[in-house]
Amino acid sequence: MTDGFIRGCVLPPHDGAPYPRADLDDIRLPVDIGLAARVPATVRLELTGPARLADITYRTAHPPQGLRGEAGGSSFSVWSGQSQLADVEAVVGEGVARVPLGPGTTTVYLPEAMSPTVIDMSGVDGSVHPAPPAPRWLAYGDSITEGWGASAPARSWVARTSRELGLDAVNLGYAAAGRGELAVAEMIAATPAEVITVAFGTNCWSRVPLGTALLEATFRAFLTVLREGHPSVPVVVVSPIVRPDAEHEPNRLGATLAGLRRVIEETTRSLRAEDRRLTLLPGGDLLGPEHLADGVHPDDAGHELLSVAIGQCLAGALQPASSPT
Repeated sequence: MTDGFIRGCVLPPHDGAPYPRADLDDIRLPVDIGLAARVPATVRLELTGPARLADITYRTAHPPQGLRGEAGGSSFSVWSGQSQLADVEAVVGEGVARVPLGPGTTTVYLPEAMSPTVIDMSGVDGSVHPAPPAPRWLAYGDSITEGWGASAPARSWVARTSRELGLDAVNLGYAAAGRGELAVAEMIAATPAEVITVAFGTNCWSRVPLGTALLEATFRAFLTVLREGHPSVPVVVVSPIVRPDAEHEPNRLGATLAGLRRVIEETTRSLRAEDRRLTLLPGGDLLGPEHLADGVHPDDAGHELLSVAIGQCLAGALQPASSPT
């Protein structure tokens, strides 16, 4: 049985997607969101117990595939805090992965690139139990939130931050998408959470170009819908990180990435006047071009820097509203 062990998934299984990250039955969902949501990014097992080893019985649907290749996850990656304990390669079809357990909570990231399904969990010479529940963090964004550029799913900024702060990260980052879709905002509004991050804008420059006025309206609408379900939950807004080819290059509607970033930041500051549980982290100076794996997505060092900066904001946002931050 796997009840309680799976973390990072808040939706029931769907055809061909045992751990979907969006409501795949919502006909309003853009196609690119639906495709990205089938990847179980940051879905993982969290377990503890007297056993020092555990067997994970699983099934995968195919070899690693997609733009991320093996960097998208082809193994069961085992972590205790920020220390990696093991990396057990997954096979195509059915298999059993024997993994070590560390002290406290052990986190096992799934082979995301192989469409895995966990069938059973069992301890070896002892019992294993689901780790205690953690505060839920809904992390909305694009491919940078999903984890692109990191050498493995466990090294993305979302995965790093969730381990560091002890949060149950639900990764709602959608590669090639994440543009403030209201259908996703409604899903977030309906999902219980203790903290939320919103980090989008890069794909509003290129994939589906937006002008500055349209982005401002989209961003305000997204936060308005989100706040309908979470009127007092802390929300951290991270504006787009650096992208050298887009900073000062107008898109087809005349907007540069620097201009789109400025709109997100100015709108957040304006909204914060009436919403003190809203925090802004300007993203433009968090990384340099040397921290990008491909000119767009952070490499491992870049993801680590994002984890430190965003983690500090999350820790501050999670303090009681009356506490100084």
